[in-house]
Amino acid sequence: MGSYLLASTPVHGHVTPVLSVARHLVSEGHRVRLLTGIRYRDAVASTGAEFLRLPAEADYDDRDLDAAFPGRARLSGIDRMRFDAEAIFLAPVRAQLAAVDAALAAEHTDAVLAETMFVAAAALALRPRAERPAVVNLGVTPLPLPSVDTAPFGLGFAPMAGPVGRLRDRTLAWAADRVVFAHLERRAREVMGDLEGRPLPANAFEAAGLVDAIVQLTVPGFEYPRRDLPETVHFVGPLRRTQPLAAELPEWWGDLATARRVVHVTQGTVANTDFDELVRPTLQALAAEDVLVVVSTGGRPVEELGPVPANARVARFIPHDALLPYVDVMVTNGGYGGVHEALGRGIPLVAVGVSEDKPEVVARVKWSGAGIGMRTARPSARALRRAVRRLLAEDSFARRAAALGAEIAAAPGASGVEAVLASVAVGTRETVGAVTPLG
Repeated sequence: MGSYLLASTPVHGHVTPVLSVARHLVSEGHRVRLLTGIRYRDAVASTGAEFLRLPAEADYDDRDLDAAFPGRARLSGIDRMRFDAEAIFLAPVRAQLAAVDAALAAEHTDAVLAETMFVAAAALALRPRAERPAVVNLGVTPLPLPSVDTAPFGLGFAPMAGPVGRLRDRTLAWAADRVVFAHLERRAREVMGDLEGRPLPANAFEAAGLVDAIVQLTVPGFEYPRRDLPETVHFVGPLRRTQPLAAELPEWWGDLATARRVVHVTQGTVANTDFDELVRPTLQALAAEDVLVVVSTGGRPVEELGPVPANARVARFIPHDALLPYVDVMVTNGGYGGVHEALGRGIPLVAVGVSEDKPEVVARVKWSGAGIGMRTARPSARALRRAVRRLLAEDSFARRAAALGAEIAAAPGASGVEAVLASVAVGTRETVGAVTPLG
């Protein structure tokens, strides 16, 4: 059996898949410790893993990131993405790495598994292999590795074939390196150089490729093809929930069985402070349509949404395992996990979003043919109505979503993560882990 250290930034959409991996590894008899924020202590304990707390400098409450990071609320689009990358994910790396080093010093560790945005994993991977355990990246966002076949990550452009496409991608790459992400690149090099005394051999988005393996939580059909894809990248599909969420079904649940068509709309569990972004426009768009609109407020009080149309049903939490079998179309703000939950059920999507990794998720929804993507955080009711009507009327979207659902069903999921961890941990020296914690 192996001994594994798992690590995640304290963000719900990043922690959730790490918890699923932890639960699986524990069930298989492995020794598992999970390093993340204090808010997730009980969730970690429920997996059977040992909880390790991130230092205060690397911990924050992701339920209100705008309050936790002053200045964020006034930004949008690329500006917010740059802010998040530096303030939320890059700035805590010193404290993250100190916590990782302390955990490695405490006991032998075969491998470290860290989700994409836990930047300390890249810093750890800069060390010679003989001085550290194997480092594996858990891909909880679209694959950020640059390629000759793709536009730079973060801009939300799908691949374009031919000479025009190659010219476009070279131009975008120049603009990204020299203008859009220039400051972020400098900061990443400064931080990594200060921590490890070794310069980053790649740009900020290439840093994910420094690790010994990348376990991407998707299937090839939902990721851009790359002729230069490293052999260290493994597609295992999204992680299937091994335990159904305990949630009381709302009193209107019986209406689902008699509805002709069901449309589910959600802004997730974090980006749901302003229902005017997606939920209310969707309700307005579909108020006169022959569909039942099911709204999840992501934990916020239902009363905050106010009056809703007669064809709408609302609840704070709705277990997707129970709801999705009834759903014909899902309208989402582009969370990677939620999108895969829908695709796993063969449900076509309307995906919107311009912050975090959402432009890349939205672009892949459109490119894959499984839905309609909108490069906006606030779509109009008219655009949403037109999009939902198309998904319900045109069979091609449902067919493509079903094909991806079949691909997801055949993927190994958590057992695939376990297999990669075992393979990269082979040859790990018994002395690995006896490192001096960062001061």
